[in-house]
Amino acid sequence: MITQKEELLLPMKRDYKSRMFTMIFSKKEELLELYNAVSGKQYTNPEALTINTLENAIYMSMSNDVSFIIDSRLSLYEHQSTYCPNIPLRLFLYLADLYSGMIKDKNIYGTKKIMIPPPHFIVFYNGSEKRDETEVMKLSDLYEIQEADVDLELKVVMININRGNNQQLMDTCRTLRDYSEYIYRMREYAKKEPIEIAAERTITECIREGILKEFLEQNRAEAMAMSIYEYDEEKHMKMEREDAFADGSREGQTRMLTLIQKMTEDGMVEQIPNLTSPDFLEEMLSKYDLAR
Repeated sequence: MITQKEELLLPMKRDYKSRMFTMIFSKKEELLELYNAVSGKQYTNPEALTINTLENAIYMSMSNDVSFIIDSRLSLYEHQSTYCPNIPLRLFLYLADLYSGMIKDKNIYGTKKIMIPPPHFIVFYNGSEKRDETEVMKLSDLYEIQEADVDLELKVVMININRGNNQQLMDTCRTLRDYSEYIYRMREYAKKEPIEIAAERTITECIREGILKEFLEQNRAEAMAMSIYEYDEEKHMKMEREDAFADGSREGQTRMLTLIQKMTEDGMVEQIPNLTSPDFLEEMLSKYDLAR
């Protein structure tokens, strides 16, 4: 027998394309508002913006969140509820896929220059792990050999959009501020109530108070399902980390202490807090050959 929660989550498979952030900012009006707030521009015509978000990236078998062109500049926006140090590499692959689509009818081997829009990369972070208001992540951070002068670089600006962070940005982009408030309430209520009740309470309150009102009224069922799915996914990843390293087992504690010791010996003390990220944790376990 299918429960109410399972019924809500039926369309929310792992390959489901629209997360709530993506769904909100797939509309040109909201996306232009966000772009203006981030870039400091003052564009007023949403039709000046061309959305070219990948439906299914070749290398990752998944879609990127939002990508678009305006004023001959290409912007790739990603939303992350879990810190991922590999995001520069993922965006590099997305970029290659986007450029491939742009030049597919042009002669890349010819003598004439093929002009391409310069890219800009931004990650909007709203995970529960405490992060700085703004961080810069680089592709070169992932190189096995660290060199002073690299031939290929890609920089990603990660912006913390959790409640209380980057207030000027939030004041400039009301939709982003509303989204941040929605997520904050959802998490707070889910600490005390079943997830379905927390989601319903959050949606009802936000509509009543004018927070994402139009979006939630038009997409109430989808917002409900996405909120439950994303919260469950975040909770599951957190539990996996706790089960592996914080369950009190002697083996888990020994493995973690060994990993911290090796990172300390290699001068990676500042990176130790990043072990709360599942991707970074797996990377370090593999680097030092410490199987889970």
